Amino acid sequence: MKPLHVCITGAAGQIGQIVAFKVANGEIFGKSQLINLALLDIEPAFPLLEALQMELEECLFSSLKSITITTDLKVAFEKCQYAILIGAKPRGKNMQRKDLIEANSKIFEEQGRAINEYADRRIKVLVVGNPANTNCLICLKNAPRIRNSNFCAMTRLDLNRAKYQIALKANRNVSTLRNVIIWGNHSSTQFPDVSQAYFINEDDEIDNENDEEIRVEEVIKDKTWIQKDFIELIQQRGTTVINARGLSSAASAAQAICDHMRDWIQGTPSNSITSFGVISDGSYGIPRDIVYSFPVVCFNSEWQIIKNLKIEEFTKKKMEESAKELIEEKETAFRFLNY
Repeated sequence: MKPLHVCITGAAGQIGQIVAFKVANGEIFGKSQLINLALLDIEPAFPLLEALQMELEECLFSSLKSITITTDLKVAFEKCQYAILIGAKPRGKNMQRKDLIEANSKIFEEQGRAINEYADRRIKVLVVGNPANTNCLICLKNAPRIRNSNFCAMTRLDLNRAKYQIALKANRNVSTLRNVIIWGNHSSTQFPDVSQAYFINEDDEIDNENDEEIRVEEVIKDKTWIQKDFIELIQQRGTTVINARGLSSAASAAQAICDHMRDWIQGTPSNSITSFGVISDGSYGIPRDIVYSFPVVCFNSEWQIIKNLKIEEFTKKKMEESAKELIEEKETAFRFLNY
């Protein structure tokens, strides 16, 4: 089996370091798949990359064939087949979202161009650095040689947060929960939607063909919680974590990256959907040419938007609010980049 070339940007940061170990240990690509791992970060972080390389080597991962640490985009993306773009300038004190967009636009413009020039044409790119949706759009716009469908923005952390809170409220095992959806932007306008979601009986986990489905709204009969408290909880969860630990999520973000990539590469489980931030094709009336989180299924290492779901007026309004924000973000970024 030929080694896969995998690049992680922002690898010296908390999330990047955890993801590096998960990739090296076969958690995403499988323990039998050899990996050539490229770890990219900025020059001041290079000593941390050196330390990370030493630790990875000393874990004796059988799937890790080689490690390259670098500050050079060409070296990082040369022949790259999978890229996880974590590195981005974090939001600072008194920083507005438009300031964050301007600070990171150039980073993802440069990375998109490097991917276009040096990476494998079939590369799969997951954008994690915030604002993830708009950074993803900038990246793919600068990589015309690569299919737009090979770029995703991560909303899996939002999805995992939503699933946990629903299971907690319902006093059910989270593994029995199916088809929660994250619509829109990875921001405070995202819409965590339970209208399609259901629980299966725990005994049915083994036999997916005969699952007995119980809709979440039949288990959680508190409409105020579902349409207000729950939504606000998920929308503000990232801020809550930052306020609690002084830093953004690390371990849970790294796990979400693994969950996203595993579904993308290995396929979503039977009778289950997930959520990816992908380039809009106009589905559900969402404007084209923005990266928007939709419900998707994955097979053969490709994603596909779930079509023709019944959308209630409440849901539609929330979806449109997030789309409006993404259009504004796009305009801000493109104005800064002189597009």
